[in-house]
Amino acid sequence: MNTFLFTPAVVSKLIAKSSGKLIFHIFGALAEFERNLIRERTQAGLQAARARGRRRGRPKAKTLNSAKKVAIAQSLYDDKTNTIEEICKTLNISRATLYRYIQVK
Repeated sequence: MNTFLFTPAVVSKLIAKSSGKLIFHIFGALAEFERNLIRERTQAGLQAARARGRRRGRPKAKTLNSAKKVAIAQSLYDDKTNTIEEICKTLNISRATLYRYIQVK
């Protein structure tokens, strides 16, 4: 037993008539209208969040959030006696975060 109401055969018979075409276009228009409503609400929500100071995406690492901490990471990196693993363990950051904030020479 086929549980689908609108199989391709049924749809082709429906849109062959003028009334079927009208219904099909109305359904399409309603779907497009609903999609536009969702888009408008999403944009309004994003603007409201921006107005409240919220930002999208993952937050930046809190460990290197000041210029002083970045300078410390840079000086540890420039001192070639420290390994990358030691610097990362000392500052409690990942290797990727370290390389994102320092200037590699």
